[in-house]
Amino acid sequence: MKKKITKNLEWSILICTVLLVIIGLFAIYSATESTNQEEFYKQLTWIGVSIPFLIIFTLVDYDILSKISPVLFVLILISLVAVLFTTPISGATSWFTFSSFSIQPSEFAKIVMILFLALIMSRMKKKGPKEISRPTRLFLILLIIAVPVALIVKQPDYGTAAAFLVAFLFMLFVAGIDKRYIIISAIVIVVAVPLLYKFVLPEHAKKRIDVFINPDLDPRGSGYNLTQSKIAIGAGELLGMGLLKGNQTQLGFLYPKSTDFIFSVIGEELGFVVAGVVIILYVFLITKALYVAKTAKDDLGSIIAAGIAGIFFFHMVENIGMTMGLLPITGVPLPFVSYGGSSLLSNFIMIALLLNISGRRQKAIFIGQQGGDFWTKSK
Repeated sequence: MKKKITKNLEWSILICTVLLVIIGLFAIYSATESTNQEEFYKQLTWIGVSIPFLIIFTLVDYDILSKISPVLFVLILISLVAVLFTTPISGATSWFTFSSFSIQPSEFAKIVMILFLALIMSRMKKKGPKEISRPTRLFLILLIIAVPVALIVKQPDYGTAAAFLVAFLFMLFVAGIDKRYIIISAIVIVVAVPLLYKFVLPEHAKKRIDVFINPDLDPRGSGYNLTQSKIAIGAGELLGMGLLKGNQTQLGFLYPKSTDFIFSVIGEELGFVVAGVVIILYVFLITKALYVAKTAKDDLGSIIAAGIAGIFFFHMVENIGMTMGLLPITGVPLPFVSYGGSSLLSNFIMIALLLNISGRRQKAIFIGQQGGDFWTKSK
């Protein structure tokens, strides 16, 4: 069985991941060289921790993982409640701190939510293709995702909460939800956004949006990080200023440069060429995740892969977009590149799930054509 899994694996997903990790290590090394390199060595440690999880989650059947997801969902909800009572870090209660290491439960909540929702959606689909579009079923699904999202917003961590919602939309689309709900949702979002801005968002969140629209409103305050990020990326030009030679990076104008603005470090020191390679690698990774969703052996695998594609898509677009001033700053890390142990480990687990699903599919091979029909067999 293991031989069959390795034979069918989408190895290009793993290769793409390794390349992103390597680029991230160079960027983190440079970002921390002028202060101390504790984060760089911690990142190396987390890579070592992540590798066994990558192997385990690749080999253990994703069907088994999904079946235990209800228990994991309850445990993750408990952790999301408990973390609200921890000491705030940078204004958010998002981490459990153990000595010099921190664990962010919301990162692992993404994985558990995807597995749990995929289990529910796939079981609904078995009862009929239109089952998932029934209002009562949709209400149940919305209720399930609303609980962790509300707890994460409470921390507050709006970026991670948004990642949940994007993954959820990807999963619904692949699960075959009636298109009229997509149209209705789009209308609701268009109407709700200005209302949320006016009556729901706290002042600091409104300020981020205002500064995104016009950084000059507060150039030395809320708009400072965005301005410095854009200067850094622009200064890199085609080939960059050179590793360890970026002005904004090395002189401390970028903050936090090893996490939120790691793409700015890459743009300044390694230039447009490497920054472009990073974007291409993400597009390739997301495309491959969608391909795994399309070719999975069952609905469960398809929906899981779609959710993972949604997570990577949101993180890539939001992080890179905010460093360029195209999207509001939300503190969303760049997968495999930004410093962060919980983020790195959870991303490796999601890669493992993609490998898991791809390894268990039945690949069709062409063996002939007769009467206009293609004849295939599985291997």
